[in-house]
Amino acid sequence: MEDWHTLEPFVPQEALTSARAAARAGVTQRTIINWCEAYGLGRLIGGRWRVSCIALQMLLDGNTGALAKYLTGNREDPLITGYFARLNVPLPKK
Repeated sequence: MEDWHTLEPFVPQEALTSARAAARAGVTQRTIINWCEAYGLGRLIGGRWRVSCIALQMLLDGNTGALAKYLTGNREDPLITGYFARLNVPLPKK
């Protein structure tokens, strides 16, 4: 796994269960877990996968540039803040 900053800092409204993420994306839970491992869409918290709805939407949109910035921990770029606003998720506090 790379040095991804998914769900950091943690904002509960951003985190989806793998089941909920799968339903949102129209794929299986196994696919979501594979995507978490391959693309950094989520992380294990207490032994369970939590998926960033922000990162998931970026992947579904094919917005690899925004996803790459998100994974570095950038939460200030307009590409990133636009997704938080679009998905009605509060921006993490610094």
